Amino acid sequence: MEENVHELEERLERLASSTYDLNNTQWGNEIGLKYGCPVEDVLTGLTIKCKGWKSVYYRPKRDAFVGVTATTLDQILVQHKRWSEGDLMILFSKYSPVWYGLGKLNPGLVLGYLIYCLWSPNCWATLYYSIVPSFCLLKGIPLFPQVSSKRFLPFAYVLIAELIYSFAEFLWSGGTILGWWNEQRIWLYKRTSSYMFAFLDTMLKLFGSSNTTFIVTPKVTSEDVLLRYKQEKMEFGSASPMLTILSTLAMINLFCLMGLVKKLILTRELGLEYVFETMALQILLCGILVFVNLPLYNALFFRQDKGKIPSSTAFQSVVFALSVCTCIAYM
Repeated sequence: MEENVHELEERLERLASSTYDLNNTQWGNEIGLKYGCPVEDVLTGLTIKCKGWKSVYYRPKRDAFVGVTATTLDQILVQHKRWSEGDLMILFSKYSPVWYGLGKLNPGLVLGYLIYCLWSPNCWATLYYSIVPSFCLLKGIPLFPQVSSKRFLPFAYVLIAELIYSFAEFLWSGGTILGWWNEQRIWLYKRTSSYMFAFLDTMLKLFGSSNTTFIVTPKVTSEDVLLRYKQEKMEFGSASPMLTILSTLAMINLFCLMGLVKKLILTRELGLEYVFETMALQILLCGILVFVNLPLYNALFFRQDKGKIPSSTAFQSVVFALSVCTCIAYM
């Protein structure tokens, strides 16, 4: 028995150190993993599909694979940065589904790949609607058509239709109302932090200013973190640039909404009827952003456990957001 175990270990060592799946071998050229990309599984799947392999959806009653999901916000953001960065790298590589899959994949599958390849560039639209409407609200500048105008209807339709569709789809998939709301929150956080850093890093790599690095997310969770996870408390934890950006954006939206309330109630610089007629969508958008960030505000100012936002990050975010909003207000 000991000899069998020893032999098995030797075979595993030879397997782990072998290069049978590299592109210079027949096996590697046909179905071997494509290395050099943070999402080598996606790249490998794309290449073998272009060679004529067919994928089959198979879901056995017994789970075939059980993985460990991320339990902290930082882990989720790092994971999505890696995925979106790798997908964008595929788009600009020779294996891009646009030209590598031309004539080999059906158009629907190409569009399916492009949804993920274009994850990171979508950050700029989200950042725009997270910042500019709030700043215009603070300045009293209408950004969208008036409520009484027919031009208001397309904007309202897009907003309402998208929310209703995503809500219905989430419930149809077996989710809950709270789960859908948390999904909107993480959708916002990913797009304004992970995707932005992924896009910038990919551009630096394309111009030769950076190298590809594979960041592995931690797979071991401490007992106190796991306890807060089971209690459905968001784990913010250690300081990071992505967390600083999220905190700053949240404070900007809060200060802009407070600035509008100040103008309406205290100074009465703007008439209530005029504000709701000309800036209803901006108020709604800014209010939703503030409401989505309630757990973040709680972690900034009220929580005392180790899962709160670090004091250094909170200080930087508040000072920067307050400075920017003050400059915008008095420009």
